Amino acid sequence: MKTKNIELVLAPPTPHMVGDGFRVHNFIPSGHNLDMKRMSPFIMMDYNSKFYFPPTDQPRGVSVHPHRGFETVTIAYKGKVAHHDSSGNSGVIGEGDVQWMTAASGILHKEYHEEEFSKNGGDFQMVQLWVNLPAKDKMSTPKYQGITNDQINKFELPENGGVIEIIAGQYENVKGTASTFTPVHLLNAKLNKGAKTSFNFPANYNTALLVIEGSIKVNDTENVPANHFALFQNDGETFTIEAIENTIVLILSGEPINEPIAAHGPFVMNTQAEIMQAFNDVNMGKFGYLEE
Repeated sequence: MKTKNIELVLAPPTPHMVGDGFRVHNFIPSGHNLDMKRMSPFIMMDYNSKFYFPPTDQPRGVSVHPHRGFETVTIAYKGKVAHHDSSGNSGVIGEGDVQWMTAASGILHKEYHEEEFSKNGGDFQMVQLWVNLPAKDKMSTPKYQGITNDQINKFELPENGGVIEIIAGQYENVKGTASTFTPVHLLNAKLNKGAKTSFNFPANYNTALLVIEGSIKVNDTENVPANHFALFQNDGETFTIEAIENTIVLILSGEPINEPIAAHGPFVMNTQAEIMQAFNDVNMGKFGYLEE
């Protein structure tokens, strides 16, 4: 097996607010050749690094907005998020949980800090990924996969090295909990100090990692500190991670969807005509209704 080497390591970009509840660093798409094609099928990554929100009686968040043509994956590390949509779905994403929402043909959606978390305040830390859908599935029926942490399949590393949470895809002989439309691996590696483990993905898969907590050494050569993003070259299959301290690392790898991308705001389709149709459908009420 050939080593999969790091192409670049990115420090967290200057944060910006999404609504009034999410203070995010946008890693995908961004500069450094990290456009939607380069990391396909992962077409957006917003990272709310650990940030303290003071108590409030008015929950912070993002008001009603539409989505079409892709999936949103919300991974909660600290804090809690409540969500509602125009199909009547609602729930709370708690610490350690994952929400995999397939917007597909279109929904209206809103996300807020959960009420009790808002009243008490506290540290908030989340990742939201957008995962593209192939053209044949973009207009499929919306759905949710609400995955609590105890439902996430896990692989225990030997010698008290830690645990790999397999959200989607596979690690060793353990398959991920979430179902996906195209091959996607999404893993949380929770490693104890000094632990070392390896990962193996096809060379053509677009692969990256984000250090959520702690710091790591990749392939015995390159240090990646907390809140940094590492993009791998598409020239090998295997890489190793060693935990310099107790560490949480989000690892993502997926088979590229080699189709045209037309994106505008909350819509990701294949043509500009489909984008215009999405705007028209929202204006005509075809995405349903959701109270602000």
